[in-house]
Amino acid sequence: MNIIKPPLAVHFVWHPNDHDQHYPNISKFRQYLTRDIDRPFSRELNIPTFLYSSRNHQIAPQKLQPLAQKNLVFLFLSRHTLINKEWNDYLDSISTNFLIIPVALDTHALKHTNKGRLENINLIHSYTWPSKDKEEYFILMLSHEIYRFSFCDHIEGKTKGNDSSLKLFLSHTKVDEHGVNLASEIKKFIDNTNIQNFFDTTDIAPSHMFDKEIEQHLKESTVIAIGSDKYSSRYWCQREILSAKEERRPIIFVDTLEHYEDRIFPAITNIPNIHISHNLELRDKEILRILIAALLETIRFNYAKNLLQYYKTQEWIDSTSEIFARPPEINQIVKLLKERETNGESHEVLHICYPEPPVYPEEISWVNQFKKPTTEDGIFENQIEVVTPLWSIFKKKHTPTRIGISISDYKEDQFEKHNQHIDELKRLAQVLAGHLLAHQHTLIYGGDLRKDGFTEFILDEAMIIQNRLKDSTIRVENHLAWPLHLDKKVDDFEVEYYGVIEITKHKIPADISPNENIFIPPTSPENKYIWSRCLTEMRLKSIEQSDIRILAGGKCEGYLGKMPGVLEEFIIAIEKKKPIYLLGGFGGITHKIAQSILNQSIEQEITEQWQIENNAEYATLQQIAKDQGFNAKYDEITKLIVQLDIDTLAKQTGLTIEQYRRLMKTPFIDEAVHLILEGLTSLSCTE
Repeated sequence: MNIIKPPLAVHFVWHPNDHDQHYPNISKFRQYLTRDIDRPFSRELNIPTFLYSSRNHQIAPQKLQPLAQKNLVFLFLSRHTLINKEWNDYLDSISTNFLIIPVALDTHALKHTNKGRLENINLIHSYTWPSKDKEEYFILMLSHEIYRFSFCDHIEGKTKGNDSSLKLFLSHTKVDEHGVNLASEIKKFIDNTNIQNFFDTTDIAPSHMFDKEIEQHLKESTVIAIGSDKYSSRYWCQREILSAKEERRPIIFVDTLEHYEDRIFPAITNIPNIHISHNLELRDKEILRILIAALLETIRFNYAKNLLQYYKTQEWIDSTSEIFARPPEINQIVKLLKERETNGESHEVLHICYPEPPVYPEEISWVNQFKKPTTEDGIFENQIEVVTPLWSIFKKKHTPTRIGISISDYKEDQFEKHNQHIDELKRLAQVLAGHLLAHQHTLIYGGDLRKDGFTEFILDEAMIIQNRLKDSTIRVENHLAWPLHLDKKVDDFEVEYYGVIEITKHKIPADISPNENIFIPPTSPENKYIWSRCLTEMRLKSIEQSDIRILAGGKCEGYLGKMPGVLEEFIIAIEKKKPIYLLGGFGGITHKIAQSILNQSIEQEITEQWQIENNAEYATLQQIAKDQGFNAKYDEITKLIVQLDIDTLAKQTGLTIEQYRRLMKTPFIDEAVHLILEGLTSLSCTE
């Protein structure tokens, strides 16, 4: 199979001595590039991001990996990178396959351009940005670099140099003072700050010929619709929005409503909406918010189209699909159907694909009204098929199974060895749970019930899917070892997620006899032994009750149990011959397991010596367990893992060897979920 390389990935590199001061802004900017885990059905950017730093200021980060078709690297430079030989060598070693965007955190960083890889390259002077709006400028300026380097070469006549301004079309009514003033203030702000080269603003005067103006400006513009009280009722404003929708342009709506609007124009939906106040003291910050929203929507719009076109080439979606950067609307569909009829293609099904996540079925149910006859018997079938890339697999039926999910977090190393943010695991759990539940699989999870923990994210997803599909049979089984189920929060979870959660409370092993009604904290080796026995008992029984296991992440250290929890679940699943989807590209102990299998050599984290050195009292715990015959036998674990045959693992999951190898390596959520769904589909077809 082809190696998936999405159109774009963004990499961030910074010195550990700059971490405390500058990482908060880096992290905030990264959040704008990724889907919000607290709003899993939001239509935000979903660009893969990777982070590189280290815990030792004398050690440079890991080598950058060219994981996408275009790889942008934000290098955050300072006095600390300038005088460090390791870091200078690292910067000089960056391949020309990467598009470097250097950001000077102080004036000393400018000296990097005197020689080496960065010679004569212009740096972004972040230290000149106003301190009161530092975060907004950080996001705006860096977003523009993504737009400039990633999408300007797709626009006729534009280059990656100075001619990379984003054309803004300001749609507003001239009869509302607030709308006129805001449009004027946006122009003035751009002209009077150091961002004038980033934006080119246009609006249309009423006396101009609309069609010529729209042809000249709108096709290359991002539209900012300034929604004042009379905006929706003005003919020219409606025409501007309808034309922008017809041209499939990026649009944002700025809500400046002061009093009342008796009818919001229906076309001003299905787009980002930003509200601003009428407090002039906040005007600069609010204009920055508007420009950020317009820029990010433009990036999202272009990235979504490029990604879906790429998925066409990978045969994830129908090769004839019409690509939409947002969920399609009725007027757009009618226009396409008329064009197809004119071209003599009306007999073909119209395939439409838009980005994840899928909208509610009720929102898109109108497509079922477009039907065509298939036979002379009067049978009709849908004329339109609307899907998202992962949801397109949904039409392939699955045999409902019981799928155990072993996904948990791990201790971050400040991106020294693993270069993804820990929240990617939660994002993975959300997307995966949603698609598995929609296929009517039962999910089995053995996590504790923490606030904002993986169990909560999976349960929230289950409730959403249950509501979306109107299916009360959708369930998540949560298995809890003693003494975790003594926690009063368990009852709270049962109440909050009533109808979607089933909690299985596992008992203490028969040969251990503490008072089962009294919570024992894991504060001594003796107590840790009791915990480890109870966790093993829970894992054995929950895996026995599952048909398939999916593993990702997991702690290498700082766990409760006889060994890392995901490692133990992997060993039990192997011994019980359960099909295992092993997602090694998301870090943690699962990455170590995958590397050990691929290299046929055990990683040090899966050795007793490493575990003793990195876990307090582990040697004592092992001795207590050994005396009872329940210790972790690392020699046997090593032998089992290095002798595993990838061909066997692949066949058990319905994947080819090449697909399974990709599953073990990919850092991309969409690809991992796609492979799992393909495997489950294959297993269903062979039954």
